Amino acid sequence: MNASAEQDGNGKIRKCGEPDIPGTAAFYDRVILSLDRHVNYPRWIRHVYPSESTVRRMTAAGAQYLYTEDGEIAGAFALNTDPQGCYRNGKWKRDLPEGSYLVLHALAIDPDRQRRGIGSVILRFAVGMAQSEGYRALRADIVPENVPARRLFEKNGFTCAGDADLRRDIGNIPLFSLYERNW
Repeated sequence: MNASAEQDGNGKIRKCGEPDIPGTAAFYDRVILSLDRHVNYPRWIRHVYPSESTVRRMTAAGAQYLYTEDGEIAGAFALNTDPQGCYRNGKWKRDLPEGSYLVLHALAIDPDRQRRGIGSVILRFAVGMAQSEGYRALRADIVPENVPARRLFEKNGFTCAGDADLRRDIGNIPLFSLYERNW
């Protein structure tokens, strides 16, 4: 995916590079520690997912992105065509073959910068990228109880395609809520 740096006035979105991996992994660790102190809506596990190995793999594939403000990581996410599970089990509004849509993974915002619109900036970027590269939709899956993520997606024009077993074999997450934005 050809993503050049994009600015929104306060921050910049760019691909994660090899030198960014340790800082991005530490960013996800900070987010997870904050979630564990409050409510861990996505049920992420520190050093498991998202972790340094996740960031390293996504960076190598050109799929890891950063949202930075003043050179500091304020958000992170991944975009690729891999649903990392059985998306065929979803009740999508459009029946699209794998590879014709982008999937958003591991969207995280710095806990000290939440509720400032960074998530919406990232979703607009992801939709714009998907459209400009000829994909027909942007999809994501979340833990059903992840109320903040639900609100973010719905506020940004995504619709819920129901809950489905994605066959990921994650014991404490038997179902995922599926979100899509088609064009």
